[in-house]
Amino acid sequence: MQNATVLIVPGLRDHVADHWQTLLQAGLPGSRAVPPLTENALSLRARVDALDAQIARIDGPVVLVAHSAGVLMTVHWAARHGNANGKVRGALLATPPDLEADWPAKYPSPATLAQHGWSPLPGGPLPFATIVAASSTDPLAGLQPVRAMAAAWGSELVELGDVGHLNPACGYGPWPMAAELLARLLLPQGLMLAQAPLDKCLS
Repeated sequence: MQNATVLIVPGLRDHVADHWQTLLQAGLPGSRAVPPLTENALSLRARVDALDAQIARIDGPVVLVAHSAGVLMTVHWAARHGNANGKVRGALLATPPDLEADWPAKYPSPATLAQHGWSPLPGGPLPFATIVAASSTDPLAGLQPVRAMAAAWGSELVELGDVGHLNPACGYGPWPMAAELLARLLLPQGLMLAQAPLDKCLS
């Protein structure tokens, strides 16, 4: 078994103390996160460059854990960089937003994101193993568009049911299933987490 490093790819709200991604990182000493941008926060190019810089700093295999707009960053990164010469071995892609949907007013509009380079979203198969975790009640994406994204990316689709946007406002918070889905990505490739046993994460 070869060790892999988890890299957290947050959405546009970046670091949120009680978010499941933050808790997952805390439970995996040695894991990393893409740091918040101090300027050009809505720039897709700046976001992708920040993700690429973090991947480049990691020695050995990497598995990405992306949520919300972090999924879109990951897909754009893959379209631009491939899989970093095989370094990125998998990605958990949780509740990707639909750039063609009408979003609640508290979020940047898809039109605003389009002005910053987010559209169109790449639709080809991703060059590494992926699982898309989809919600049936996500205010940022209907289930059918997320199914279509997963099919286009060649991802395994896991339908979570009524979990909203899978964020603290919806009670997530701890999300123990993240560890299970990471295992489904890593184990078939002969990978394990260097940081901690998966069954101890988010317990």
